[in-house]
Amino acid sequence: MRQILFAGAIGLFLTLVGTPLLIKLLARKGYGQFIRDDGPRTHGSKKGTPTMGGIAFILATIIAYIAAKLITGEEMRFSGVLVLFLMAGMGLVGFLDDYIKIVKQRSLGLRAKAKMAGQLIVGIAFAVLSLQFADKHGNTPASDRLSFVADFGWSIGPVLFVVWALFMILAMSNGVNLTDGLDGLATGASVMVFGAYTFIGLWQFQESCVNADTLTNPNACFQVRDPLDLAVVASALMGACFGFLWWNTSPAKIFMGDTGSLALGGALAGLAICSRTEFLMAILGGLFVMITMSVVIQVGSFKMTGKRVFRMAPLQHHFELKGWSEVLVVVRFWIIQGMCVIVGLGLFYAGWAAEK
Repeated sequence: MRQILFAGAIGLFLTLVGTPLLIKLLARKGYGQFIRDDGPRTHGSKKGTPTMGGIAFILATIIAYIAAKLITGEEMRFSGVLVLFLMAGMGLVGFLDDYIKIVKQRSLGLRAKAKMAGQLIVGIAFAVLSLQFADKHGNTPASDRLSFVADFGWSIGPVLFVVWALFMILAMSNGVNLTDGLDGLATGASVMVFGAYTFIGLWQFQESCVNADTLTNPNACFQVRDPLDLAVVASALMGACFGFLWWNTSPAKIFMGDTGSLALGGALAGLAICSRTEFLMAILGGLFVMITMSVVIQVGSFKMTGKRVFRMAPLQHHFELKGWSEVLVVVRFWIIQGMCVIVGLGLFYAGWAAEK
């Protein structure tokens, strides 16, 4: 428990103090946001706002995790380190994308093939490594079985697992990337999901099958390799994103950029895979799914019928064009995300209780 508290507090402190320093550094170098011409007109005033702010919470999360371990004298575990690796790796791909946008002053950074290649390399490395490093109980950071609140069904094998893990990583990283269109929207939504995973990791640790001899009902235990470590990572992310939100909320002093959105999406996917809650992520991260689907529907409708369903996609821009203020859209979408987290946690607890 102390690890979780230290990680969250240190992550919060580092981004509260460190983000304004990053803002000054980026502003001095002229690393400002490039605004697409076909976006809402109200976004024109955001041009030049420092971007690549994801650097702040990526570094803060890693430092907070390591510091919490040093302070409490606990060992770093493979599951937590792998999630941090996935977050940092995806963040690096996003950083390259952002850097090219800034240097060439265009809304498109890395070419699509190069960006996809970077995501695939990081994702495959994570998926392969997550099936290694079994502990003394035979548990690896990930499982080659599908999961909702725990593993279910037959093994899909390592090859299909890698494909499935890649799908999750790409879906979540691009989902957060699409959501990152309004000040504070993706950051605030991510805080809620990381908070949920802090609770899930702690609960799984308390009801771990490792402690089956002391549980009232061993049949309801969780076979997760390092649940407490996942809670520490989630807490560090929650605290770091909270601190970043102070500067990212409207009017934003800094944007996370692809550096941040790809990193957050990777972290969410990593937590879901390592905590054996893969399908539950679709509910916990319901806002990201909803916004991603709005793009899929818009593109599909236009290609098939030549008509658009929304005034603009992603969905948040549709409501902006309907006359909603940016802050109104963000707060209402946060409410939707909050409800998704409540439903997801309710299903998580119900799934555990059903086994009792």
